[in-house]
Amino acid sequence: MDDLLRYFQRELPGINDFLDKEAESLNGLVRDVAKHIIGSGGKRIRPVLTLLFARALGYDKDDYHAIACALELLHSATLLHDDYLDDAELRRGKQAAHLVFGRTETILAGDALLALANEMGARYGNARLSWLLARGIMETAMGEIEEITFSRNPSLDRSIYLDIIIGKTARLIECACRCGAALAGASPEQEDAAGEYGLNLGIAFQLVDDALDYASPTSETGKPEGGDLREGKVTLPLILLMEDGDEAGSEALLDALREKSLTEAQCEDVLAQVREGGYSERTREEAARYVEKAKACLAGFGPGDEAAVLGQAADFVLTRTK
Repeated sequence: MDDLLRYFQRELPGINDFLDKEAESLNGLVRDVAKHIIGSGGKRIRPVLTLLFARALGYDKDDYHAIACALELLHSATLLHDDYLDDAELRRGKQAAHLVFGRTETILAGDALLALANEMGARYGNARLSWLLARGIMETAMGEIEEITFSRNPSLDRSIYLDIIIGKTARLIECACRCGAALAGASPEQEDAAGEYGLNLGIAFQLVDDALDYASPTSETGKPEGGDLREGKVTLPLILLMEDGDEAGSEALLDALREKSLTEAQCEDVLAQVREGGYSERTREEAARYVEKAKACLAGFGPGDEAAVLGQAADFVLTRTK
C-alpha cells in the first residue's frame, strides 16, 4: 500500500485546495454548507481515480483538477441530500449539515454543488465528459430513489439490493474512472475497461460500507453504529442474517422495518446477532470477489506506476475500517 499512500499524499493538497476555491465561489447562503461537507474529511477516492486513469493512459497536462473534483462535488451533494432525507445526525464524525445550517440551506447547497460540478465538467469543451457527468448524476439519483422505494417495502431480494448499491455508489465511482479515461482520449475499449474497474470497485466499496455499519464503532466510521438498521435499510449483513433465520422471525423483522416500529432493544438484539453470526465478515468476503473482478480489468493498462496504484486502491477497499 506504500505507493497508494504516497500517491494520495502527493495529490490530496492540490485536490483539496481546488475544492476549497470552488466552494468559496458560491453564494454566501450556501457557501458555509458546502465548505462544511467538503471539509469533513472525505477520502477523495473519486478524484484520485480520475487522475490515475488519465495518467495511466498517457495524459500529461495539469488541467485535470476540474473534472476530477467535479466527481467529488457530485458525491458531496448526494451526502447533503441523503442526510436530510435520512434525518441523520452525524456525517464523518461531525454534526450533519442540515442540523448546523438548516434544511433549506442544505438542500440549496446540494443543488448548487450539482450545478457547479456540471459547469466544471463543461470547462473542457469535451462532449463525452459532459455526457458522463450527466449520466453519473442521473444513475446516482435513480439509485437513491430505488433505495427509498425498497425501504418502504423491504424484502430479502438480493438483486434489488445489488441494483441499489450499483446506483447509489458504484455508478459514480465508475463515472470517475470513465472520466479519467475520456480526458486522456481513450478508445471505447479502454474506457469500458476503466468503467468496469470502477463499477466493481464501487460495489465492493459499498459492501464494505454496509459491513462497517454493523461492525465498527461511531468513533471509527463517524456514523452511528447500526444506522442503516435504524433507518430501515436492508443491506447484505441483514439479508444474510434473515436468510439463515427462521421464516417467521424474518417476516416479523421485515414487518417492523416496513412499519418503522423497530425498538431500540430490538435493534441492539439484531446488531448482536449480526456480530455473533459473522455476517459482516461474510459481506466483506463478497466484497473481495468484486475487488478481484476490478483488478482483472487492469490487465490492458500495462505495468506502469498508475496501474500498480490502482491495484493497491482495490486492495485497500477491503482493509478500510471507516
